[in-house]
Amino acid sequence: MFQSDTIGRKKYRFGEIRWPPQWPQQKVPRSVCSESCPPGYRKAAREGEPLCCFDCVPCSHGEFSNSKDTVKCLKCPDNEWPNERHDQCIQKEVEFLRYGEPLGLTLTFSLAFMIFLTTSVLCVFIRYRDTPIVKANNRNLSYFLLISLMLCFLCSFIFIGRPKKLTCMLRQIAFGIVFSISVSSVLAKSIVVVLAFKATHPNSSARKWLGSKTPFSIVFFSLLVQIVICIMWLVKSPPFADLNMKSYNEKIIFECNEGDTIFFYCMLGYLGLLATVSFVVAFVSRNLPGSFNEAKLITFSMLVFVSVWISFIPAYLSTRGKYEVAVEVFAILCSSAGLLGCIFFPKCYIILLRPTRNTKAHLVRKSSD
Repeated sequence: MFQSDTIGRKKYRFGEIRWPPQWPQQKVPRSVCSESCPPGYRKAAREGEPLCCFDCVPCSHGEFSNSKDTVKCLKCPDNEWPNERHDQCIQKEVEFLRYGEPLGLTLTFSLAFMIFLTTSVLCVFIRYRDTPIVKANNRNLSYFLLISLMLCFLCSFIFIGRPKKLTCMLRQIAFGIVFSISVSSVLAKSIVVVLAFKATHPNSSARKWLGSKTPFSIVFFSLLVQIVICIMWLVKSPPFADLNMKSYNEKIIFECNEGDTIFFYCMLGYLGLLATVSFVVAFVSRNLPGSFNEAKLITFSMLVFVSVWISFIPAYLSTRGKYEVAVEVFAILCSSAGLLGCIFFPKCYIILLRPTRNTKAHLVRKSSD
């Protein structure tokens, strides 16, 4: 039963506390000592105080609360992440190196430019194939090296875009095989320089190794070892497309899992071995006389090549996601450009801009000096 009385025009229930109109609202006592916790927070009891006294603590990373006065925050699913207010979960961003983003576009245009440049150099060498500089150091091997460099730039496109099962299996295998062709071609060029010098001595047995079969045999057997490594990799533990949810909390990395990384580093190690042997042979033969000794060019190109890949390893291991892929593409781009620039640009300079130096008489005179 309630009784009410009327004061003026207002009615009040019996037992209800009546506050004077002039009483400040902020002084009205409350039945609890803490405000309600909004979504995105949880209640944490204060030690030694009544249950109605608590603190509002923000939900930790990966957790959310979507109601007031939650005692415990909830974890988001693996493919979701809390928003800034931690009051709901949102879909994680899926990250991979896309063609449409600035980094992907930069690498794409750089690779396309280098393919155009390599094709142009190849056309110059074919156009001036009968000139002394092109003939001096095994022009067929030069053609082969230029084509392999073009393939190096082309295989880099496999690294850009959404990872798939086929592209993940091809990207490292194609890179290893094509680069083995390039580096072994440089090695063959270095060995040809040494054989050509030794063949000038009377009764030298090196003459029989100066045919076209020798350099291509070097390339074939060097490539064969890399092919065996790649086949073992594909058979035992091939690369595959994978969603990496552990490297970053707020995004999912769509990447190619390399499978057994031992084979990946074996492939890189073998490339390093070929490059080191090429550098040593070219360095030893750099001062040998000859009509056009390109050993100095090969020495510098291998120095650039080895420097790039030594720098690549710590950079590759310290990055994740699309930047990890970008580092490898950049290393392929720089090392291939180093081979192209150091070995072929000086020759193109003479062929196109100093044709008077591209004569047999000039090269013979230079050799006699």
